[in-house]
Amino acid sequence: MKATYYGHGCFGLEIGDLKFLIDPFISGNELAKSIQIDSIEADYILLTHGHEDHVADAEEIYKNTQATLVSNFEVANWFEKKGVSGTIGMNIGGALQLDGCAIKMVSALHSSSMPDGSYGGLAAGFIFVFEEDEVEKVVYFAGDTGLHKEMELIQEEFGFVDFAFLPIGDVFTMGVNDAIEAAYLVNADTVVPMHYDTFEPIKVDMEEAKFGFEEFRFEVFNIGEVKELI
Repeated sequence: MKATYYGHGCFGLEIGDLKFLIDPFISGNELAKSIQIDSIEADYILLTHGHEDHVADAEEIYKNTQATLVSNFEVANWFEKKGVSGTIGMNIGGALQLDGCAIKMVSALHSSSMPDGSYGGLAAGFIFVFEEDEVEKVVYFAGDTGLHKEMELIQEEFGFVDFAFLPIGDVFTMGVNDAIEAAYLVNADTVVPMHYDTFEPIKVDMEEAKFGFEEFRFEVFNIGEVKELI
């Protein structure tokens, strides 16, 4: 799996022949000025919830790519009304079977409203399950969330998580300490931090965070960086 960090809570994931873009907030992020959104490729745009710092560039990238937008039912409908056609509305517990990859929507503990203030359904995370070199891989993309006990269900269902993308910025989501506990709850091998440093309230001492995650592989991305995660 190849991952690209576009800043804040936005990642691109390449799984086999599929290109996923999750929670695009790029043009409004001062730290991501080097990213040109018209150069981003995507087959699917996945949105964990409706807040502007997770959906701001979704419509523009859809226009550039004609990617299929996937989110909860309310967020998908909101974008349909804005002219984004062929969306897929899901809800927590639902799954999609794609060519070479299954995606399951799981609980997040967070609010959700659209940029215009309308109702944004329930915030969620995504589980990706796929085979790579004949080995099953499990990826947990938490989205914006606080720590919650339902994370244990991920370990119960899948046994482990190869890569857990977890928010660590605190204030609006989990902070470092709760994210460490989340990594234990889902039985993560590798933790990829996100949702930090974008705004003053969520600035993080990354060296201190690395020390806290010493029991896990800890993959920190620079904005614009691409890594092969194995």
